Amino acid sequence: MTTDLDDPLRARVRDLLAEVSPPAEVRRLMEDGRGHDLDVWLRMADDHELHGLHLPAEVGGAGLGWVEQAVVLEETGRVLLCAPYLATVTAAPFLPPEHQAAVAGGLCIATLAVAEASGRWDAAGVQTRAVQSPTGGWRLDGEKSYVVDGAAADVLVVAARPDGADVGLFLVDAGAPGLDQGPLATIDQTRRQARITLAATPARQLAGSLDDAMALSAVALAAEQVGGAGRALEMAVEHAGRRVQFGRAIGSFQAVKHLCAEMLLDLESARGAASHAAASVGCDELPDAAAVAKSCCSEMYVRVATDSLHVHGGLGFTWEHDAHLYFKRARSSRLLFGDPRYHREKLARILGL
Repeated sequence: MTTDLDDPLRARVRDLLAEVSPPAEVRRLMEDGRGHDLDVWLRMADDHELHGLHLPAEVGGAGLGWVEQAVVLEETGRVLLCAPYLATVTAAPFLPPEHQAAVAGGLCIATLAVAEASGRWDAAGVQTRAVQSPTGGWRLDGEKSYVVDGAAADVLVVAARPDGADVGLFLVDAGAPGLDQGPLATIDQTRRQARITLAATPARQLAGSLDDAMALSAVALAAEQVGGAGRALEMAVEHAGRRVQFGRAIGSFQAVKHLCAEMLLDLESARGAASHAAASVGCDELPDAAAVAKSCCSEMYVRVATDSLHVHGGLGFTWEHDAHLYFKRARSSRLLFGDPRYHREKLARILGL
């Protein structure tokens, strides 16, 4: 596999995450009301080798471009990190400078609020209204669903539709009048989601487009999916080497060998798509590269996580084993920011097919 621990960034991030996010800690945070450890969140920002980790270099971070961010996201997916990292990384590029500085220091959790009751992630699904006041400010009315770490967010980047204009992005601070950040019950307990209600909630308009936000979100999630699938495959191979049936390790059986080999091929193919998408940030080809990556990685993660369960047999379905946690993350991530069918249709429109 291409995850080379000779890469200093990958090695450093993996060492840190092994310390702060072992399986026992993931399970503890699954039961925690907040869903993440604030001390760990601050440590990720304060670490002298990873300073500015939460903020890409393209918007002022300390040297981490999207190719490097993809490495970090892959490692967070590998350990099912219970922290608002994905949410903050995808929202940060659209924040004003004062909020970007707070994000870089770990003092601000940010998230995107796009989808609504319809479950759509494009402009056609946005019904939240933005009304401009005579003084020039904005107020938002509507409801958002499936907002990653929305209940814990300090700031929200909200997609809303001004009258007679295209959908735009608006900044809403936690605690603003008319804002309610309520948790959603989801199958994946390692990633918190929320329902956001806005009732004449004060907001400020931001630069950037919904299309840009969704493309970056697809790139980030694709990288994370590669990491989770990689760990699901590792667990399957480890189990196949330990589990003995008929006096032999099951990994010696041809059917199990073939299954693991197919999982690896699937993973590495999707990894290429995710890497290309990360390298395309800032280029004209980003929209189609992001659509390909999200579609490929979503389907790959589900297949690999499912096959990992097959290798584990009944053991993988028990609460005590971690295999089912990756399966749940794979299934929920498949729908987040648009499912594979949505992204294939988006790619077809981009290509004029």
